Amino acid sequence: MADGIAAIGECMVELSGQAGPTWRMGYGGDTFNTLWTIRALSPSHHVDYVSAFGDDPFSQGQIAFFREHDIGIASSPVIPGARPGLYAIRLNGAERSFTYWRGDAAARQLASNPATLAKSLEERTLVYFSGITLAILDPAGRRTLLQAIAAARAQGSHIAFDPNYRPRLWPDAAAARAAIDEGLKVADLVLPTFTDEQELYGDATPEATLQRLERAGVAEIVVKNGEREALISHYENIFTVPATHIAAPIDTTGAGDAFNGGYLSARLLGQSPKDAARRAHRVAAAVVQVRGALAPFDILRLAFEL
Repeated sequence: MADGIAAIGECMVELSGQAGPTWRMGYGGDTFNTLWTIRALSPSHHVDYVSAFGDDPFSQGQIAFFREHDIGIASSPVIPGARPGLYAIRLNGAERSFTYWRGDAAARQLASNPATLAKSLEERTLVYFSGITLAILDPAGRRTLLQAIAAARAQGSHIAFDPNYRPRLWPDAAAARAAIDEGLKVADLVLPTFTDEQELYGDATPEATLQRLERAGVAEIVVKNGEREALISHYENIFTVPATHIAAPIDTTGAGDAFNGGYLSARLLGQSPKDAARRAHRVAAAVVQVRGALAPFDILRLAFEL
């Protein structure tokens, strides 16, 4: 089995608001933010971002940015005339709000060619995807994606999934639940956020989320809950790990994604789930002290190694 890691989804052009009319352009998206953290913390692994890209200057700049940071795109299609999605972040203190322009983004075609998608997932130690990955696809593309992930799992890949529910991306909650439940069936490790699960499934407590996912057959579950402790089940061995408190966060964008990247990186290194969660909390705490979704590699590494 090769040591490659693949994350699947949509990386958008990011505009982050500063003081006054000036905006800073970068890149971000939930699964890409997690892969960025893994790239920083797992330098010995080959990593690819599996998506679909346009051929416009912004797409070309995005791919060049990946290459600059040793992130490949595997066999992801480059689609003539397509372009990336765009989002803008506005901050109110450390809390953020988002505006999106992504309806015709190239990433919505990431499952348009089943053969190239399957090739992108071959011989992976880890494959990571999210509920947002599912949400941007039409039903046929979603089926194609889940079939490709199931095939990778059958060939020995470990599958990690963050349900990451975003209501605006779904026609209704029932459609989201149906798709996310299908995602759970191909996952070995699930990293939900409690508030998302509460909104989508009506879970009263993180314990209720954990129990529901255990009943679904998930072997390893990490329920994130913002500044509160993470609740973890590893083959039904249940424990909690306190979060790292930051008194004055600057920007909470990407904190949960960075937690996922820290957790997965530690598990790839053979750390226990408890130790992995401790490291992941420190990485997430580091990310909320910088602006934008992507913290510099040296900041991520320092937090991870503390």
